[in-house]
Amino acid sequence: MKLVEIPVENLPFGAYISRLDRPWTETPFVFQGFVLKSEKQLDVLKKYCKHVFIDPEKEERREIGKVTAEDLAKVRGTTVYKEIATVEVELPQAQSAFTTTTVVVKELSRAAEVGNSIDSSRSHEAAAQITESVVRNPDAMALLIKLQEKSGATLSRAAEISVLMTIFGRFLQLPPDRLKLLGILGLLQDVGRLQLPAALASRGPMNPAEVELYKTHVNHSVRILSSTPGLPAELPGLASLHHERFDGSGYPRGLRGDAIAFPGLIAGIVDTFDMLTAPKPYGQYLSPANALSIMYKGRGTEFHPALVEQFIQCIGVYPVGSVVELNSGEVAIVIAQNMVRRMQPRIMVVKDARGNPLPSYKTLDLMKEPKFRGDEPYRIQRSLEYGSVKIDPREMFL
Repeated sequence: MKLVEIPVENLPFGAYISRLDRPWTETPFVFQGFVLKSEKQLDVLKKYCKHVFIDPEKEERREIGKVTAEDLAKVRGTTVYKEIATVEVELPQAQSAFTTTTVVVKELSRAAEVGNSIDSSRSHEAAAQITESVVRNPDAMALLIKLQEKSGATLSRAAEISVLMTIFGRFLQLPPDRLKLLGILGLLQDVGRLQLPAALASRGPMNPAEVELYKTHVNHSVRILSSTPGLPAELPGLASLHHERFDGSGYPRGLRGDAIAFPGLIAGIVDTFDMLTAPKPYGQYLSPANALSIMYKGRGTEFHPALVEQFIQCIGVYPVGSVVELNSGEVAIVIAQNMVRRMQPRIMVVKDARGNPLPSYKTLDLMKEPKFRGDEPYRIQRSLEYGSVKIDPREMFL
């Protein structure tokens, strides 16, 4: 394989450095040939070299996207959470927390739009309620946000991202105070979008000039949060990170790898997933499965490889709120994950085999292999289009 010359400034993590633009003996590197893994290695290369020569074949075969047990240990905490409420029991409390959150976000948005300071105590209140509900049972809040009318608007996204970041933090076994931090970060990291023209904030940029204008929302967020007393001291800095990417291709600073703080890496993954599944014109309105497939391809480049793989496990093969068709022909909604057997979640059947809404929903735990005829157990046949069934959560349990 022919070596490829590439400027040091453009090096991606995972690249195999085969040759330098100067003798190896003139640099601190011990090995003649190595995989670029860290910011420290990159800083040394920038100090000694302008160009290097990479081996694309070794790059693909050896390191990109490879996640080891050591990698996983670095991103997972040690706090053990147990579900202390069923999804049915927790859903009313999740509804209350979500309602509080949407009210708080509206208040914060009105203040930000007219240039007033935002109320940090209300942000703490909303994040605390979300965290408490997610700790008791993450599926209830996940189900709630998936069955709400989804929108690309700043208000809708802030609440959803806050919930998703908290759920992901719980999955990673982070301590409760870090879950709350993720919840506040999800609520407020995009507050600067409210300083943009309304049409641009809701639909996203359409041309190069709008792209540059859109990017300024990050600096607006940092400015607003920096001037708000009562917020965590680290929050403004963290709010600047959700558009940074692991390989340095993001904005506003083009940070790479470990230079992106851990909550920022989480925020970038969750923000991307939400954008991919949000309705057009802002998002791409993909099914969760398709969105996760795209993100998996970006492991080790756009996204921290271990974290994005953990996120995919957190969301699951059939995410809570997914609409699925059963082998019986009936249509159901996934209401709870099964962490042991991901292909056999708990579901609620909402339509019969002819597509008619059922007068009363029935709940099935597929892990218990309930039968729909004879000895044939229910199985999920396929996922249906995202949002193909509109259900008010209050009809299910509330």
